[in-house]
Amino acid sequence: QVQLMESGGGLVQAGGSLRLSCAASRSIFSFNAMGWYRQAPGKQREMVATVTNYGTTNYADSVKGRFTISRDVAKKTVYLQMNSLKPEDTAVYFCQARSIGTDYANWGQGTQVTVSS
Repeated sequence: QVQLMESGGGLVQAGGSLRLSCAASRSIFSFNAMGWYRQAPGKQREMVATVTNYGTTNYADSVKGRFTISRDVAKKTVYLQMNSLKPEDTAVYFCQARSIGTDYANWGQGTQVTVSS
């Protein structure tokens, strides 16, 4: 059973920054990819940013140039640095890790990000 523990969410004013962390219970190289998704009230969950086992990153168009995904292999942690935050970034942010072999999607419990105007 994979455990993913998110942290770093909170309330911030528009234009501000937050850094989310996702700590995994096992080596991040045991996953095909890890990433961040978000879900706003009344909306479907959407991909924000992902990083593959090889370090290839992918971003949603809405966050390109503002958000950066990175990882610390020794700490088994993936980060999401969020700059120039907008009210429309308000959502619950979830960490996902896809297991090698099965490609099963493991999810964290989510962390709330609220951006005030």
